[in-house]
Amino acid sequence: MTIVALSSARGPAGVAVIRISGPAAVRAVEYVVGAVPRPRFAARARLRDPRDGQVLDDGLVLWFPAPASYTGEDVAEFHVHGGMAVVAGVVGALCSVDGVRVAEPGEFTRRAFLNGKMDLVQAEAVADLIDAETEAQRRQALGQLGGELSHIYESWRIRLRDALAHLEAEIDFPDEELPADLFAGIRENVSGLLVELEKHLGDNRRGERLRRGLYVVIVGAPNVGKSSLLNALARRDAAIVSERAGTTRDVVEVYLDLGGFPVIIADTAGLRESSGDIEAEGVRRALARAGEADLKLVVVESAPDIALDSRTKNLLDRDAVLVVNKVDLHEFVEGVRVEGHRPWPISVTTGQGLDKFLTEMEKMVEARVGRGEGPVITRERHRSSIEDCVTNLRSFVTGSEDLNMTNARIELCAEDLRLAARTLGRVTGKVDVEELLDVVFRDFCIGK
Repeated sequence: MTIVALSSARGPAGVAVIRISGPAAVRAVEYVVGAVPRPRFAARARLRDPRDGQVLDDGLVLWFPAPASYTGEDVAEFHVHGGMAVVAGVVGALCSVDGVRVAEPGEFTRRAFLNGKMDLVQAEAVADLIDAETEAQRRQALGQLGGELSHIYESWRIRLRDALAHLEAEIDFPDEELPADLFAGIRENVSGLLVELEKHLGDNRRGERLRRGLYVVIVGAPNVGKSSLLNALARRDAAIVSERAGTTRDVVEVYLDLGGFPVIIADTAGLRESSGDIEAEGVRRALARAGEADLKLVVVESAPDIALDSRTKNLLDRDAVLVVNKVDLHEFVEGVRVEGHRPWPISVTTGQGLDKFLTEMEKMVEARVGRGEGPVITRERHRSSIEDCVTNLRSFVTGSEDLNMTNARIELCAEDLRLAARTLGRVTGKVDVEELLDVVFRDFCIGK
C-alpha cells in the first residue's frame, strides 16, 4: 500500500510539504503532475485532480526513486502553497489513485526502519529532533539521528553475538578442534562488556533529563517570594503575587530555555500548617513535586541569623539550593552557611544578585545535563533494556566462575547470553538468530 500525508506543520503557511511513499507513488505523480521529474531535482508543475482535471496548485515536485529515499521506497514530495484548501485538495487527489491511502502517525519513519534505512534509536531521534526546543536538545537529537548511540549499541551487540556464537560452537560441536582457551576468552570478553554497559548506565540520567527538560521546583514558606522569583526567571507575570499568605494553591509551571538547556520551573504553595482542605492539598502537591525535582530552589527570607523550620530543613539535600530573598529589606551576613549550604542572596524586587544567581543556575543545570560529553541514554526504553542485559551478563559471569564447567552449566551460561543478546537487540531493533550461524561457520569453519 502507498501512503500520503502532510509532512510539514498543519495550519496556514507559505509552503506545505506533502509526501507520498510506496509502489503506487510513480503512478500518482503521473496522474497529478503528468510526468515523473528527474530524480532529486525540483521541478515546477501544475498539479491537477485526476478525477476532473481541475488545477489544484502551481508548485514544486521532487522524485526520490527507491531505494535512495527516506523510506527506502519510491517517494515523491509536493511543495505547494500552505493554504488548508490546497493541502486538502492535493491529498484528496493523490488518495483517489488506486492503492493510495492517508498515512498513519509515524508510518513514514516506521517504513524507513522496516526497510533498513535507520534503526529504532535513530527513528526515535527523528521525533526528538522535531520536538527540540533548545540548542542542547537539537544537538543531542541530531547526534542520535546520525548514529552516535546506534554505533555504540551495535558494537556491543556484535561482541555479544560473537561470544554467544563461540559458546554455541563449544556446545554443539564438541568433537571439532576448537581452541582450548575458548571459554576463558568468552568470559573475559563478556566481563569487559559488562563493565562498559554498567558505566553507560551510570550517566545520572543526563540524556533523559535533557530530552524532557530539567525539573526545577521552587519551595519555601508563604510570602518569602517564591512566585516573584518564578516571574523574575520567566521575565513575565506567570504567577499571581500577593502579600496575602496562601495565594498560590496549585503548582504553576513555566518552560524556560536556560543557557540553551530546557528547564521546567514550578512554583508551589507555601509550606505551613494548613488552615483548610484546599491549602492542605496545595502543600501536599508542593512536597510531592519537590520529591520529583531534579533541582530544588528552597527560598527563605533574609535575616541576620536564618533559622529554618523542620519542614524546610528536610528539603535541603544535595539537589537543593538555598535562596535568601529580600536582602534589600533585611540584613544578611555574607559568607555564612546555613545547614551546611551556601545561601544565594537576592532581591527579586530590586534585582540585586539575580544576574549572578541566574548564571549560577545555568552552571547547575549544565552540571546535571552535561554539554557534549558523548552519547548518553535518552529514553527509559533504552535504559530498561540495557539494565536487563546487564542483569543477564552478571548472571553469566557468576555462573561461569566454576573452573570445572559441566555441559549443563555451559548450557545455562549460554542461555544467559541469549537473553542478554535479545534484550540488547531490543534497543535498536536488531535481533537476528541467523547471524549466530554465520559467525560459527565463519570463525571455526565447522565441517569445512
